[in-house]
Amino acid sequence: MTESGNAVANSIPRIGETAPDFEAVTTHGMVRLSDYRGKWVVLFSHPADFTPVCTTEIMEFARQSEAFIERNTQLIGLSIDSIHAHLAWVQNMKEKAGVEVPFPLIADLDMRVASAYGMVHPGASSTAAVRAVFIIDPEQQIRALIYYPLTNGRNIDEILRLVDSLQTSTKHGVATPVNWKPGERVVIPPPKTQAEVKERVENEFAEKMDFYLVKKDL
Repeated sequence: MTESGNAVANSIPRIGETAPDFEAVTTHGMVRLSDYRGKWVVLFSHPADFTPVCTTEIMEFARQSEAFIERNTQLIGLSIDSIHAHLAWVQNMKEKAGVEVPFPLIADLDMRVASAYGMVHPGASSTAAVRAVFIIDPEQQIRALIYYPLTNGRNIDEILRLVDSLQTSTKHGVATPVNWKPGERVVIPPPKTQAEVKERVENEFAEKMDFYLVKKDL
């Protein structure tokens, strides 16, 4: 954001960049992204309150919120709705489905946060945020982003798996292969020198297809 508080429209922060800080009204009061430094953050947007697909997503995030907490990860939702609509929607989900939403929902009527994160795509809607997900690390660097159209709900299990994968890569300096889940073998980063290639060729590993694809157990 600029010093005047206006967001740069249509910008999408990229992987490896610092996540734009913000101060916003939420269902838990005023929140700043910088309040969560030291934690992982999953910042996600939904198109509108009291809509069917969004309701299924918010309730599933709520059901799995403990799993995110166990991973030192804060969930923050956002839509371009008023705080009054958010509060009524949260109460409705509690009354009708027995689901309590334990994380804050940003009321982004002026679209400042949505614009700073490139969540509004005019081709989809000029007044609603698409289904965006930003995974932000404890240093407030953007580590992953996912975008879905208005019509299709996200897979919360995949978002949780991606958090696990990113945390594993960060902690152990490894990569994770396709469909990886915690407890499975990880990929040793590619060799950077001839000596490392020689080591790969001559030594045994838990799993080795060739010198450039080697897996190990953690």
